[in-house]
Amino acid sequence: MKHEDIWRALDTLAAEHGMSASGLARRAGLDPTTFNPSKRRMSDGRARWPSTESLAKVLQATGADLEAFTALVTGARALPAQAGRAGQRRVPLIGLAQAGGEGYFDDGGYPVGGSWDEVALPEIGDPNAYALEISGESMEPVFRDGDVVIVSPAAPIRRGDRVVVRTRRGEVMAKQLQRRSARRVELLSLNPAHPSYTFELHEVAWIHRIVWASQ
Repeated sequence: MKHEDIWRALDTLAAEHGMSASGLARRAGLDPTTFNPSKRRMSDGRARWPSTESLAKVLQATGADLEAFTALVTGARALPAQAGRAGQRRVPLIGLAQAGGEGYFDDGGYPVGGSWDEVALPEIGDPNAYALEISGESMEPVFRDGDVVIVSPAAPIRRGDRVVVRTRRGEVMAKQLQRRSARRVELLSLNPAHPSYTFELHEVAWIHRIVWASQ
């Protein structure tokens, strides 16, 4: 077994269940970053292998047996039907909490860099569409911890749409667009326990519409 084959098999197993690598780790009761691409190499470049314990937890969480996983490792079983099925595509995915960090979006609000995971989801016409994984309870009851939302920079936005907003200060948030005028943007919190916001238009870097959610 080769290092890259083990990780490819884990990615494939995650895709079969409609999850990212971090979603698979969470499902297995592990730290969400356990299977992230950045964790697959040590700081000195040496290969880092998933532990036997983590693999056992993944098999238990997904209901897969060792024989099926071995087939994914050796290539005897191909990439999931889901990933190649008509009407599906793979889009870049990060956690919403990470989205405010540097290096994930260019100045136009399009996903960039190699730190994104991938997830197989329904076909979206926008080639720059991306996915965000919700963490925490700040967007309940609309979106819950572990939900994945698809965001389209090209989708037209109207009042009442659920949107992802990035401010010039680097904050990223998912809200409902209450009102947008020539001077300001009013955003309604999805969770009544959390505050709503009003920004001057020049304070907003971009607004993208949420077009799909895995609930």
